[in-house]
Amino acid sequence: MFFRKKEALSSSVEYIVVGLGNSGTKYENTRHNAGFITIDRLAEKLGVRIDRIKYKSLVTTCTIGESKVLLMKPSTYMNNSGLAVVEAMNFYKVRPENVIILFDDISLDIGKMRIRRKGSDGGHNGIKNIIYLSGSDQFPRIKIGVGHKPEKWDLADWVLSRFSEAELKSLTETADKACDAVSLMINGQTDKAMNLYNS
Repeated sequence: MFFRKKEALSSSVEYIVVGLGNSGTKYENTRHNAGFITIDRLAEKLGVRIDRIKYKSLVTTCTIGESKVLLMKPSTYMNNSGLAVVEAMNFYKVRPENVIILFDDISLDIGKMRIRRKGSDGGHNGIKNIIYLSGSDQFPRIKIGVGHKPEKWDLADWVLSRFSEAELKSLTETADKACDAVSLMINGQTDKAMNLYNS
């Protein structure tokens, strides 16, 4: 859907797509890493690898539609995601409106996603840090459902718990929809993306 696999040739990045998560094998396939899982899926569909170290992140550039896009996986750990995002924004002079954030949401069931044009942090520490350091809440975002916290679980333990095999399968299907949504958003069709995929 609007993807081009070759590396972008234009001189400057127009959009940044950020998947939030925690680096390291300790955190692989945990709920808090839904953003990492989704952006890895996007890179796979685009035929690129997010493997260059820059802006306190693993990054790569690609083309979506007619736009040059930077894909980012911050390596700052979740609570300091803004350090990486703002550094890249400042380098490329990208406005918040052109920075799409992919992240986990415990208020949504697994298999659900929600697109928003902007808004508050909703209690998410990664988003909170990005808003704080950038001074803006105008970031488009795609919230990936990771399931509601069971009553007896501590929140930190829940978001750092691993997905079951069945949950990962459902999450992958949601990630595929999120990839299509990113393409629509970059191509100026955010309303269409919201109508198609908000749940």
